[in-house]
Amino acid sequence: MPTITRNAPGSFCWPELGTTDQTAAKTFYGALFGWTFTDHDTGPNGIYTIFQLGGRDAAALYTLRPDMMQAGVPPHWGSYVAVLSADEAAAKAKQLGGTVIMQPFDASENGRMAVIQDPIGATFSVWQANKHDGIGVAGEPGSLAWSQLNARQPAPAKQFYTQLFGWKAQDDPMPMGGTYTTLLNTGTPIGGIMPMPVDVPAQAPSHWLNYFASADVDASVKKATGLGGKALVPGRDIPGVGRFAVIQDPQGAVFAVVRFAT
Repeated sequence: MPTITRNAPGSFCWPELGTTDQTAAKTFYGALFGWTFTDHDTGPNGIYTIFQLGGRDAAALYTLRPDMMQAGVPPHWGSYVAVLSADEAAAKAKQLGGTVIMQPFDASENGRMAVIQDPIGATFSVWQANKHDGIGVAGEPGSLAWSQLNARQPAPAKQFYTQLFGWKAQDDPMPMGGTYTTLLNTGTPIGGIMPMPVDVPAQAPSHWLNYFASADVDASVKKATGLGGKALVPGRDIPGVGRFAVIQDPQGAVFAVVRFAT
């Protein structure tokens, strides 16, 4: 995929990692995906790290605040969706049954954002770009390739997101049973909704899972485990779709790698 100059409204525009060990996370992801990084001092909120792939912004990293950890927020990958107005998106999400966890606020001069929890408990953010648009690359190995909601209640989630972002939903049967919902933004597939996999612990809430592109899924798993990560789902084929794996980094954040069939 060519370099992204503008993330269209309704697209996933920023994967962001909250962790307990920023230095260790830089080492892990830098070695796994070939990311370089730039640190930005945000004052009382600490260092905000932007990961780059070939000089293009690919993801970000920050250290979880003490109050977040005390509230039980674990290391995790978050998902941002581009919007024209963070305030309007937050207000609409509330009308649709969502909860605005963090009211719209300015992230310096970079943009304006809000953090929202959908009606089934999954959390995501909306991003109204100003000086920082979001990712500058997607689909290449080491960059965001797909975003998936693992949902304990897929039906209300589908209704919420299609109304909030104007996404279209396409339902297809899965080889292992059940229905997979592909989400399309102005006709382009950008993500999906999947019933919560049976191998996910019962205490895990509905959540968005970031998939990063890989040239070789099995090699990525081997490298990740060698760096201290854990393969939660080893390389697995999906007929007609591709091959993927789900990995937990050394601090506990979960993500996936995928190689789509050509």
